Amino acid sequence: MTETGSDRSLKVGLQLGYWSASPPENFLTLAKEAETLGFDSVWTAEAYGSDALTPLAWIGSQTERIRLGTGVCQLSARSPTAMAMAAMTLDHLSRGRMILGLGVSGPQVVEGWYGAPFSKPLSRTREYIDIIRQVLAREEPVHSDGEHYPLPYHGAGSWGLGKPLKSIVHPYRQDLPIFLGAEGPKNVALAAEIADGWLPLYYSPFRQETYSDSLTNARSDFEISQGVVVNITDDVASGLMPVKNMLALYVGGMGAKKRNFHKELVTRMGFGPEADRVQELFMAGKKAEAALAVPDQLADEISLVGPEGRIRERISVWRETPVTSLLVSARNPAELETLARLVMG
Repeated sequence: MTETGSDRSLKVGLQLGYWSASPPENFLTLAKEAETLGFDSVWTAEAYGSDALTPLAWIGSQTERIRLGTGVCQLSARSPTAMAMAAMTLDHLSRGRMILGLGVSGPQVVEGWYGAPFSKPLSRTREYIDIIRQVLAREEPVHSDGEHYPLPYHGAGSWGLGKPLKSIVHPYRQDLPIFLGAEGPKNVALAAEIADGWLPLYYSPFRQETYSDSLTNARSDFEISQGVVVNITDDVASGLMPVKNMLALYVGGMGAKKRNFHKELVTRMGFGPEADRVQELFMAGKKAEAALAVPDQLADEISLVGPEGRIRERISVWRETPVTSLLVSARNPAELETLARLVMG
């Protein structure tokens, strides 16, 4: 794992996420300003609207140095070879700046939007990444005997004419970095085993034991890029409300009552009874009450909220963790400049 310590530098990335009803007007301006300020990376996402790759290509065409990360591309949106094709293409066009962030999403999106089964996410992920690695290695035609993505395909409806193929394009980098978005202990351990980096959902620098066992086998150059909400304000209580609203949505509404990965994570972090209450209120339609029921301590630990001095103190705590990058959001270039000064010193 990466060394920790109060003097250790933290990289900073810009998290643009996915679009809401329409494209943000200033997303390209923010990305270009982030590069000027020395940000290490810029990240896009997808849910069931905008995709992660197209905005990233747009940004990459008008920047020169900043790394381009998908946080994350959903496995069920593309076959592994199609994902490898897109990653190789963008890596060539950006001259080696692509970071391929992948994630399984959840059963509601996978089965409701993509019309695919959510079963066996761990084995699906392992098989998916193995195929991508084969494409990038370009040592021999791609072949897979796995149950999820058999190549060549000889199942129902097959013409029996498929044969193993090797990418026409030579990859810009055979070691194009692959990150995994993961929450559960086994998923995080899988990321440490087969990926180059990890994209956590929630990480508290005060509760590192939540993930420590899963990261035991991570190699020394393993990257961890954590998204954090930053709110510079003298009113900490009010500044935490956007974080609490977000937690209420994910813990209360982003999953079924009996199976919600985000709620399970918050429970492992030590907030089980509180998570139960938040879910109960949210599912009863009491969304405002659910947000108020989110513990201030939880919201505070996973974010950077308060006056600049308090945020600097909290950043020093993050330096004592294995996290290598903080991914932040901003509304305008002035906020970006402030964030760069706080995180990068």
